[in-house]
Amino acid sequence: LANCFSKLAKPPTICRVVGKNVLDGLGLPTLQVEIFCTIQNFPKSICSVVISTHFEVLENVLPELADAEQEARSEAVRIAVQWVNETITEELQGLTPSDQAEVDQVLRTFFGNKAQEDKERRELEKSLEDTRVSIPSPAPPPPPPPPPAKKRGQKQGKNDTFTEKPIVPPEPVEPVLNGSMAIGAVSLAVAKTRAILDNNPLYLNIALLKQSGQEQPTKLTLPLPMVSLVSCGKSSPGKLNLMKEVMCIPHPGLTARQGVEMLLEIQKHINKTIEMPPPPKTETKKGHNGSKRGQPITGKMSHLGCLTINYDTIEQPLVLIQGICANLGLDLGTNLHLAINCAAHELMDYSRGKYEVMLGTYKNAAEMVDLYVDLINRFPAIIALIDPFRKE
Repeated sequence: LANCFSKLAKPPTICRVVGKNVLDGLGLPTLQVEIFCTIQNFPKSICSVVISTHFEVLENVLPELADAEQEARSEAVRIAVQWVNETITEELQGLTPSDQAEVDQVLRTFFGNKAQEDKERRELEKSLEDTRVSIPSPAPPPPPPPPPAKKRGQKQGKNDTFTEKPIVPPEPVEPVLNGSMAIGAVSLAVAKTRAILDNNPLYLNIALLKQSGQEQPTKLTLPLPMVSLVSCGKSSPGKLNLMKEVMCIPHPGLTARQGVEMLLEIQKHINKTIEMPPPPKTETKKGHNGSKRGQPITGKMSHLGCLTINYDTIEQPLVLIQGICANLGLDLGTNLHLAINCAAHELMDYSRGKYEVMLGTYKNAAEMVDLYVDLINRFPAIIALIDPFRKE
């Protein structure tokens, strides 16, 4: 009887939105949003959401850059908390969590006003800077001296006509409005609030937002999981820089549970392989190894959620996964596929104009194409290359 009358009561409405500065799994500041609703005349905390910032996790950088990034991250979170606690909570007060479209429209209008204010501020600062540093243009340089006359019988070499294509400098980082993470966090928190109040899972509530009516979808499709297994990027201790992430993609015919279980089994065997001590090497009379001395294969968990391994060649991480799949009875290229996140923008050496794929090994764009073609021919299971070249 109580449940019957509760359906006739006034629907829950948002009474307060609270933003907090919390720490994420890496100990970095981020934003938490908590939604309070008025239910049967009493305020009640429904749910909270933590959203990550847009800043990248920097590794092996100078302390000055790390401090500057930390300060910028803290400032962005501080502004987001201020937006939520001072303005957004007032504008959403009285709205029902079931009306996601109206909530998003309020957030969209609020963000548009903030973006316009930021744009006008930047233009004003730029105009003031231009007027402050305006100086008379310098006199044009004198014309270059004429080239020396060629001796009789001297032929023109190829170097006289060859001009190397200049390296395009990196594009400036697109500015992100500080505090913008508050928009997505609040929108997600409201969607989660409605799911909890309707006693539905969040994914079903999001699927309902795409439907024209209120009917539940009869069929749902899950995206294929892409799991990072090994990291051999710029910050890894080995010589290999090219493979920031080696990811496995289960075959589309498998269910989500089968794909996750298979990837977890591969990850478990990778951990065992890394922890296994290397075989003893023969020693010479002087007591040193006769072969080339190398570092032991060690691994640590990176912020990407995979092992960072000190490999020295491009083939090593792929051969590792290939051997583990063979031991598990999996056909690499049939049961699962590979994708490589090259992160080429992190490998560019602008002084040389080439990519440092391995420590001391530099390649230009044409050589990188040949490298990728050869790698895919040797390992046909590779079906995706992420950021094989820099954006420019």
